[in-house]
Formats: sequence, structure tokens, C-alpha cells
Amino acid sequence: GGTGNISADCADTLLSMGHTVYALTRGNSPVPDAIISLIADRKDPQQLARALKGIEIDSVIDFLGFTPEDMQINVDVLAGKTNQLIFISSATVYAKPHSLPITEDHPVGNPFSGYAQNKRACEELLAAQDALPVTIVRPSHTYSKRWAPNTVSSAGYTFVDRLERGLPVFVPGSGDTPWTLTSTTDFAKGLCGLVGRQDAIGETFHITSDEHPTWKEIYQLTASIAGAANPDIAEVPVDFICENFPELTQGIKGDKCEPAIFDNSKIKSFVPEFTCTKLLNEGLTEAIEWMRSHPEDKSINESANATFDKVIAAWRQHLAS
Repeated sequence: GGTGNISADCADTLLSMGHTVYALTRGNSPVPDAIISLIADRKDPQQLARALKGIEIDSVIDFLGFTPEDMQINVDVLAGKTNQLIFISSATVYAKPHSLPITEDHPVGNPFSGYAQNKRACEELLAAQDALPVTIVRPSHTYSKRWAPNTVSSAGYTFVDRLERGLPVFVPGSGDTPWTLTSTTDFAKGLCGLVGRQDAIGETFHITSDEHPTWKEIYQLTASIAGAANPDIAEVPVDFICENFPELTQGIKGDKCEPAIFDNSKIKSFVPEFTCTKLLNEGLTEAIEWMRSHPEDKSINESANATFDKVIAAWRQHLAS
């Protein structure tokens, strides 16, 4: 990675710290001039090995590892070539339901999310080997200037566009579930502080904000910043959503309907300079203003639009009957 939602700001932060930064991508997105571009498919071990040949690597951060097969490639190709692999896992690995606040020692095992199960399998594979020094990082819902967080699809302008046009959106249940949204620039402070840290080998960290508004508050704040008065926010029961649209179970029951409040004392003890300074109001304002001033990046996800429409239509038909 290096050009994505989280990785782009992390690469910039590493540069500002004086690191030499390589970004290994498939070449589909431009890499900033200050970053050395490596072109390869990380899922192809031969391509990966060729791209890294002759390069001395202190730390590798893997933003694009999603399956145990991806992790086995890391072990096979990177063993002996780096002093640290930082694997970007996910806070979705924690068992549902869970108590609060969530620490890194909380039980894992998410029965609703294949994504979370694969991330956990990646962690288990890395823990079972000793050829590659590993640090695990579990982010929660991390957003950048190209994202407008919601419970369907946060990437792009779709959610804000619906609010602007007066179209309905929905929250799972009453919308009173506390949630944690972390800006990528804040996340980068914690992550980059772990780079090269030998005392972080064998450790697991989550890196999140300490701010935890409810989903309804997130929606209302987004609407206010977007200038959308009286947003139409439907409250749709979680079981209704998952029974009628089982494809949404992974993202709803497996993630966004569960309270998300994290104890960040561990990352703060390792990286004392880590603190989240970008409050949600500032982050959402920045994102909306940025996307409005970059029309080429105001992407609309028609699949997400269709999801909003069909869930709300089904629920309101249910209420009418």
C-alpha cells in the first residue's frame, strides 16, 4: 500500500520523520515524488521478491494483507529481509458482543464477519512462525478527507450527496450505539511511532480516537456541516436489516452495531506523542470541503445508494403493513 485511505497519510508522516519511504503498489495510483515507487502485485511472491531485490528494509508495513495466503507470502519473501513487519489487522477481530472499553487482551472471534475471521487467521499464522519479527496493529473505523463515515459505505461522497439531496439514510437500531472514528493523520502518529521499535515486536496495538459519538450524532453532525437541514434518518432494527438483507450482516452485526470504545493506554505508553488532535467536527468539515473542491474525487457509489434505498423502502413498507 501507500496510496490508500490510511496508508497515504502514514507515508507522508514517515517522510516528515526523516525516513526513506518505499510504496509497493500495482501502479494504478500515482505515488508522490518524495516516495520511491515499487511496482508489484503483493499477492504474487515472484513479483514481490523481484521488486524488493537489493533493497535494505528496516520495517515493512502491510496495509493490503487480508488472507492467510497473503501472510504466508510475507513470511516466505520477507523473512531475513526486514527487522519488522507491521501487519495492519482490524478491530473487527474482537468477539461480539464485548464489554467496554476494549483492550488488546479482549477475547477475539467475530462470528458474523468473514473479513474479521480472515484478519484473525492472518494474526494466528504470524504468531505461529518465528522467521519474521511482527507487530500487529488493529485500527477501527479510520477515515480520511476522501471519506464520509456511515454504516453502509464510507468511501467517497455518496453519503453527503444523499443528505444534500434530502434523500433518506438509515442507522442500525436507534442509532445510539457509541462509535469511534479516527482520522488518518492522527492514526499515522501512533503507527509511525512503532516503526523500528524492537520492543514492539510480538506486541498488538489498537490505535483509535478517544472520542466516541453515537451513530445518530455522526449523521446529524455530517448533515449540519453539509448544510442539510432536517435530515431524514430512519431507525431500522438490526435484526430486520440482517434478516432481509443478509449481505449486510458482516458490516452491521459484525461491526457497526456494536459499541466501539477503546482503551488506548498501550499505544500511548509506547508512543507518548500519540494523541488524537483532530476532533470529528474538524475532520468531517475537512473531508466535505476537500471533496467539494475536488469534483474529480466526489465519487458516488451507486451500489451504496441502492442499499440505502432498498433497506429504507423495505422498512417503511413493513411499518405501513
